[in-house]
Amino acid sequence: MTGALSGIRIIEIAGLGPGPFAGMMLADHGAEVICVERPGGNPLQPASGRPADILSRSRRSIALDLKSPQAAGVIKALVKTADGLIEGFRPGVMERLGLGPDDLLAVNPALAYGRMTGWGQTGPWAQRVGHDINYIALSGVLHGIGEKGGRPIAPQNLLGDFGGGGMMLAFGMLAAILSARTTGRGQVVDCAMTDGSALLSAITWGFRAQGLWRDKRGVNLLDGGTHFYDTYRTRCGGHVAVGAIEPAFYAALRRVAGLTDDPAFDAQMSPADWPVLKARLQDVFLTRTRDEWAEAFEADAACLTPVLSMPEARDHPHNAARQTFVTLDGITQPAPAPRLSQTPPGPPRAPRPIGADTDAILAEAGFDAEAIAALRHDGVVHG
Repeated sequence: MTGALSGIRIIEIAGLGPGPFAGMMLADHGAEVICVERPGGNPLQPASGRPADILSRSRRSIALDLKSPQAAGVIKALVKTADGLIEGFRPGVMERLGLGPDDLLAVNPALAYGRMTGWGQTGPWAQRVGHDINYIALSGVLHGIGEKGGRPIAPQNLLGDFGGGGMMLAFGMLAAILSARTTGRGQVVDCAMTDGSALLSAITWGFRAQGLWRDKRGVNLLDGGTHFYDTYRTRCGGHVAVGAIEPAFYAALRRVAGLTDDPAFDAQMSPADWPVLKARLQDVFLTRTRDEWAEAFEADAACLTPVLSMPEARDHPHNAARQTFVTLDGITQPAPAPRLSQTPPGPPRAPRPIGADTDAILAEAGFDAEAIAALRHDGVVHG
């Protein structure tokens, strides 16, 4: 592997969503990530869908039955030479398996032990079940997403699972690994999607403290409440995104839309006028197609872009020039990000078959051929 994290080894206990996303980010940038997967894989990700399991790219795979009494010994052998471990079980599960932080830090005192949950390791809701939508509901983030007067709208699972979960975990792992290299002491990274999604809303809390944000949907500066920061339907049924906040950009929006001489649009920052101006601007955008508007604004700095579908985003000239998307074994997927000038990541590798590297990983951990055969005979490892 090449990349800034080359030389870092992470043991990832396979899970869903945010844990694998964190593992993918670390692997994309050169960390050696060994994924410990259940024999037969995840029931929600059938083997036939393995090439499309983008979050599992660039890993090595060992298939291990964690419920076997011998499994803890295998994990401990792997952890001895690892910088970090990632797991996404509910609090207490790893402890019952003999693989909790105390167990593994005793084997490797410098280990960064990453724990990915929805509610966190502590608190009265720590043992509750939930999904992304529940975590961002409790953090106050979901309340602010949706149209004025409407219900909260789920923003896919981007803010809890990935923004507030996987990315936070990847950051926490690197912080803990850097600390361990300085101090020699490992630690637990308690990453909760409630905490992470709340952190993503820091700027909104800042606006609120300044009296610049109302705790309602669709009435504020950045939530579609204004006429100059929203999406609009066009004649063809497509949409454009407008972000003309600054005076120069707002002036350009008015100029291209033919509204420069309309005094009503002078009241840019008057919330009382926003609904009327938004309705009028919607009428303007219905006079042309999405692509006609995109072309009209091409040479003018008005912060207007077409709203693209997934295939359109893949094929857009800017994204194509930057290779924002790559195709791996016939599967289109986002390329590794961000971009580092001196230690760029290599191209991602397709997901390995579950357990494809079992014997090699065990041998590297000190198991001889006889021991590996015995583990396979006892059903502890597969692949």
